[in-house]
Amino acid sequence: MFATPEQFAATNKAGVETLLTLANTAFAGAERIAALNLNTARSILEDSVASSKALLGAKDVQELVSLQSSLAKPAVEKVVAYSRSLYEISSELQGELSKIFEVQLSEVNKNVSAVLDKAAKSAPAGSDVAVAAMKSAIAAANSAYDSMSKAAKQVAEMTEANMAAATDATVKAVGVTASKAKKAAA
Repeated sequence: MFATPEQFAATNKAGVETLLTLANTAFAGAERIAALNLNTARSILEDSVASSKALLGAKDVQELVSLQSSLAKPAVEKVVAYSRSLYEISSELQGELSKIFEVQLSEVNKNVSAVLDKAAKSAPAGSDVAVAAMKSAIAAANSAYDSMSKAAKQVAEMTEANMAAATDATVKAVGVTASKAKKAAA
């Protein structure tokens, strides 16, 4: 498979570089998620303190109910924003990792094809049928992988659209509920 030690070393170096790329991509995604979580936790703490102070300052039950309903919508909107951000980070990370794997799969296919071609040249007569069968199997596997990738991308797009619709509906429902609660308290 490897004609020279240099080819073997180059293949190993490429493998290590790919692993480093995967690790760096994963760490970058983890950093983004950690930053999102810290910022969200800080924001929730600040909002909770402000909300508690406002609720403790209510002079009567009507003002308390009115404050509670007015505080609900921003809280839900922040949860929705957090969910969207987390989904975006996850989707981007998945896309980056998919690209890395696709490049590696392409490289493996190219190497296997080269090895098969080299083996076919030195193989005994009649073995060309076996080589053609191997190439056909590789082509079928690549076709199946492409189909699965396209299906996964379609599922991701549908999930994203459904998530956007669900979050918009949730924010609107909370807004309507808050408005009704304010009117009932008044």
